[in-house]
Amino acid sequence: MATISPFRAWRYAKERVPIQHAVTQPYDKITPAMQEGYYQASPFNLVRIILGKRFDGDTASENVYTRAAASFREWRETGVLRQDPEPGLYYYTQTFKVPGTAEVAERKGFIGLGRIEDYSSGVVYRHEQTLAKPKADRLDLLRATRAHFGQIFMLYSGSGEVIGGLAAARVREADIEVTDEYEVVHRVWRIAWPEAIARAQQAMREKKLIIADGHHRYETALTYRNERNERGQGGAGGQLASHDWVMMTFVDMDSPGLVILPTHRVVFGLVAAQLAEFSTMARKFFYVEEVDPGIDASRANAILSQAGHANSALLAVASDRAYLLHSPKAIGTDFFGTLSLRQQTLDVVQLHKCLLEGCLHISEEAIRNQQNVHYVREAEEALGQVRSGEAQMAFLMNPVRIGQMHDVAFAGEVMPQKSTDFYPKLLSGLTVYGLE
Repeated sequence: MATISPFRAWRYAKERVPIQHAVTQPYDKITPAMQEGYYQASPFNLVRIILGKRFDGDTASENVYTRAAASFREWRETGVLRQDPEPGLYYYTQTFKVPGTAEVAERKGFIGLGRIEDYSSGVVYRHEQTLAKPKADRLDLLRATRAHFGQIFMLYSGSGEVIGGLAAARVREADIEVTDEYEVVHRVWRIAWPEAIARAQQAMREKKLIIADGHHRYETALTYRNERNERGQGGAGGQLASHDWVMMTFVDMDSPGLVILPTHRVVFGLVAAQLAEFSTMARKFFYVEEVDPGIDASRANAILSQAGHANSALLAVASDRAYLLHSPKAIGTDFFGTLSLRQQTLDVVQLHKCLLEGCLHISEEAIRNQQNVHYVREAEEALGQVRSGEAQMAFLMNPVRIGQMHDVAFAGEVMPQKSTDFYPKLLSGLTVYGLE
């Protein structure tokens, strides 16, 4: 059911720019400090295209998107980026230390083109909600550059057949090897052997795909495809056009090395009354136990892991009080409206609906717009923000399980934004798919 294709990637010429000075984390993971660091690393760093600087004097003809397009055009013309001579798939591994443990893991996948499908086709499934503003930004960039610089992270279920066949086709050292700022080692091999590619294409035709990361960019590519087709710019003679495809990294969800981290929430900007009634309100939705308010991240994660074996478990930590919230009481009631039982049992839904909305009276719109809520990967950072006074309360939780994500996605349902944090991220700039 999934249609994939090899492609002639544009890649950085090693003699023009060291790859470690050129690639970046995905655009939505780049902080202002990281952006500045990338700018300083090289005049050819990809950040200048995917997340360029904006200036007060920008106009309709000179702006962050026109500069991105000009850089991409110049880098191709001057040989900073070179296109591979023949189509290929790109075997991609990431070796990393699992955060919070001493375990070293390796995630294996491959980069190729995937046909863009409407969700209604039953081939590509999402699992998270998207926001309009990021999609508008990515669409403007795609219109200007007519290229994809990062991969959509796609999951499929298999027995290792696809990735095993491509691994066997490697005949040399990696074409690309780079260690990123999180000490993750990324390696890429170009696979151009037609027989190996054909076997991978045949095996993937049986697969359905779940978007792990890149929902906004996938829906942007879908919108762009529709725009081009509505203008009569579809492929000739029934053939697919370049904009019918988007660059993807495909990872078997049944394989080792697939790590999901939690994304914790910190809240701020609340009035005293909202905080004062929290523990009383929380008891309407959970069994509540007080814990040491000076709890550290290691102990917090241990408590959550143990309490979360049976059902949802959350930790709410304020400056002077901390609570373990477990055994939710509202599942199956009208409180959740039209949300299914699959959705209601998710820790992140319990957090959003019961605690943020039900107890603290933060509206769904305010959460969506991050008016009172920020998202934090590390429990230590979340606790630190509370203790420094930057935030009023931190909500810590366990990660979503891959089976939960699978079930929600294939049911055609979604989770709140920032429900899953797949680690590590796919680097942008390893391969580039130019539509023209």
